Amino acid sequence: MKSKAIHISAFVLVFSLGFSMASALDRGELADMIAQCAACHGDEGIAKDVEIPNLAGQHDRYLVQQLQNFRSGKRPHKEMRYMSRHITDEEIEALAQYYSNLPH
Repeated sequence: MKSKAIHISAFVLVFSLGFSMASALDRGELADMIAQCAACHGDEGIAKDVEIPNLAGQHDRYLVQQLQNFRSGKRPHKEMRYMSRHITDEEIEALAQYYSNLPH
């Protein structure tokens, strides 16, 4: 049920953003990425573990920079390095837009 809610949330967000950064991304692809993030960062971008940062409401430029830092290895974190190496700059932008627009 949560997965369906995430897919609906991503779908609504993509339309509400007017397809800005997510325009070239398939809605299902964005929803799948959000579902992967939700495994640790929570369905609404609020993590359940104090060791995992909340993403909801973070500034989009901050989120982009951190994902790029994980991908380059500048910011070390085993799991985030793996996840970030498998997404494009366009996908990073779309994820940052999604999480920055969530209430915190």
